[in-house]
Amino acid sequence: MGGAVSAGEDNDDLIDNLKEAQYIRTEKVEQAFRAIDRGDYYLDGYRDSAYKDLAWKHGNIHLSAPCIYSEVMEALKLQPGLSFLNLGSGTGYLSTMVGLIIGPFGVNHGVEIHKDVVEYARQKLEDFIKNSDSFDRFEFCEPVFVVGNCLEISTDSHQYDRIYCGAGVQKDHENYMKVLLKIGGILVMPIEDQLTQITRTGQCTWERRDILAVSFAPLVQQSRADGKKQETVQLPPVAVRSLQDLSRIYIRRTLRNLSNENSQGKGAVQRVPQKRKRRRCRRRRINTYVFVGNQLIPQMVESEEEEHPEEEHKEVEEEEDQEERDIGDIEIVKQVNVLRDQILALPLPESLKAYLLFYREK
Repeated sequence: MGGAVSAGEDNDDLIDNLKEAQYIRTEKVEQAFRAIDRGDYYLDGYRDSAYKDLAWKHGNIHLSAPCIYSEVMEALKLQPGLSFLNLGSGTGYLSTMVGLIIGPFGVNHGVEIHKDVVEYARQKLEDFIKNSDSFDRFEFCEPVFVVGNCLEISTDSHQYDRIYCGAGVQKDHENYMKVLLKIGGILVMPIEDQLTQITRTGQCTWERRDILAVSFAPLVQQSRADGKKQETVQLPPVAVRSLQDLSRIYIRRTLRNLSNENSQGKGAVQRVPQKRKRRRCRRRRINTYVFVGNQLIPQMVESEEEEHPEEEHKEVEEEEDQEERDIGDIEIVKQVNVLRDQILALPLPESLKAYLLFYREK
């Protein structure tokens, strides 16, 4: 394994680094990572650490390192309409990103053993739906979280197209995980110190690929010494959407598509403020791991050294001059929530507009 990803100044900067290091390799995964600010899932006072390529833990709340989540998202090979089960769903950060890709006709379930963490995840999900403009730019499959032990799921539970387990799986539990997977489905989990992708190719056939070396805290196994019957985890039902809900999805989709067509027809381009260029630094790549929280994370031990700072400054000036020339007569549009403005302009009762906006206040 190579060196760790450089720390970012903000979420976009972190994603740029993950792309450069080839952890993020597809556009849909990149879009999902940019849409969900990792810092929003940190407790107040800890956000400064959000954009480092490190795991973070506070009490029962835990987030894996960005490079781990990147590899997981790529390995799951997500598509619209798939069903997803997150075992050890934690803060809901990963499940929310998955929901942006599988869309409103997918299934998005999570199981977490700690009740306080499930409450935290539900609050973060509510904050995202109410306050993030990304919610209006995507069609979203809202995650549903339940409290319970991942090793106590009911034997008659339905199967899923995609499964991720966010805790170390012992070899004895590998088949237990596989049973939850549909034929053609993909399971990603840490087992025997390897983040592993398992594809179910038939009723009793599997393909296995090791992704990278990791170390996760093991799944919690409830003690049976007291003789008490363990509480079985009932996964959420796969609900059929109401006609009212389907109407909202298709109205929002139609308005979003019309907005995109109008923008393309006018030749308007939405541009974000230019980010400050990062200086190139030399790093020594060594096969070393540092234990952080519950995981072994690749970590550099050498300090950064600026590489030709005067040449870098000159290159930045030349790139900025070239960008100004390239823009030409392109219309620069201030970033606004176009879908919201369109819904508010519809000749509809205010109650119906509020429903179409998912009762978002901004």
